[in-house]
Amino acid sequence: MRVLLAGCGDLGTEAGLRFAAAGHHVLGLRRTPDLLPENIEGQAVDLTRERPAVPGDTDIVVIVLTADRRTAAGYRSTYLDGLTNVLDAIDEKGIRPRILFVSSTAVYGDIDGVVDENTPTAPASATAEMLVAAEERLHSRFPEAIALRLAGIYGPGRTSLIDRVRDGTATVDPGPKYTNRIHRDDAASAIVHLTTAVESPAPVYMGVDHEPVDRARILRFLAEELGTAPPAVRDSAEPGGAGKRCRNGRLLESGFRFTYPDYRAGYRAVLTERGARHR
Repeated sequence: MRVLLAGCGDLGTEAGLRFAAAGHHVLGLRRTPDLLPENIEGQAVDLTRERPAVPGDTDIVVIVLTADRRTAAGYRSTYLDGLTNVLDAIDEKGIRPRILFVSSTAVYGDIDGVVDENTPTAPASATAEMLVAAEERLHSRFPEAIALRLAGIYGPGRTSLIDRVRDGTATVDPGPKYTNRIHRDDAASAIVHLTTAVESPAPVYMGVDHEPVDRARILRFLAEELGTAPPAVRDSAEPGGAGKRCRNGRLLESGFRFTYPDYRAGYRAVLTERGARHR
């Protein structure tokens, strides 16, 4: 099949490599295509301002964009304008490829408790509102498209949490603060799985691993693995409740299986420098 990747940062490139390894032809769109691996064909385009050239025989389109500014304006330019330019280019060709848009669990805002695909969105920030608007635009134009809501991505080269534990600057709340995560490689595998191996995909999937976990447990686990002192407990908790706990049942029911089902397996891979981060 012919795969178009609208956005080829770390996650998009990893997904592209997996598509290519499965024998598909991959075209990657980014501002600097010369940084792409040789088995991903590149097209130079700024999706925030331009419509890409979409081949007429494209079977799959993965829209995996990354905002360069964490502001409402930056997210509008990247996610709304970028998405619209890709959809307009698809319409111009008169084709109906399978489309997957990478979104975020941020669309649920600061909900406390268990969250799944049936939970109403409740964005708590202007940036999250832009993601909800992008999902709505996607499904208004292509109702059969997929929105994959990813939790916090970690993996090769993403060591800020590890670095803070190692240098002793990490601290934890006195009460629970749940975090939801997915390893980069599992996120890339889920993209390939949903676009190639699921006959009739649902409109929304949650991309999270098996174990929503108190952030303090992750930090203490990392301290044990690194042989450093456990993080200090703050005198008072940060604002907000315990946070949401996202469930991945729908993704599992589709037949997907995780390489890193929880933070322990995933962070051990990061600590042993398994894999590489793509530029």
